[in-house]
Amino acid sequence: MSTTRPYPPGDLGPESGGAGASAAAPAAAAPVGQIRRLRLAGTRGAVARGRDFARQALHDWGWLPAATADQRAAAEDVLLVVSELVTNACLHAEGPEELRLRCTAKVLRLEVSDLGAGSPAPRSPHRPGRPGGHGMFIVQRLCLDWGVVRNADGAGKTVWAELAAPS
Repeated sequence: MSTTRPYPPGDLGPESGGAGASAAAPAAAAPVGQIRRLRLAGTRGAVARGRDFARQALHDWGWLPAATADQRAAAEDVLLVVSELVTNACLHAEGPEELRLRCTAKVLRLEVSDLGAGSPAPRSPHRPGRPGGHGMFIVQRLCLDWGVVRNADGAGKTVWAELAAPS
């Protein structure tokens, strides 16, 4: 697994906003601290719904339509990570409960909550030529950081991942 961060999902820690925030943020930057939530518990087509929800948020936040190849790649990475996290919850954790997106000037944080007991981890060793088992490896490669936080009541967890905002 990835992280050693001392703060839970939804808390982006000391580097987000505040005095350390860059004054040179692009004009099209997303509204700082905006959070979007999509309830997925008991729904069919959760992966497609999550991806469509994320695509709409990226559009609303000015990531799409992308003006450059780098911006387009950043948006595509977000959609792929959403797909992977929701798919993992579907396959290994009794389905996703909720997808949350939080955007700051520098980072987009994705969170998928579920009621599963397991913890995702990149398959080791990673075998690129074999089908399946690539989801968390992809998340690890595309994201700045990712991790798992257990729910305080012991039922379930939140898997989160952070990607850099496009420049």
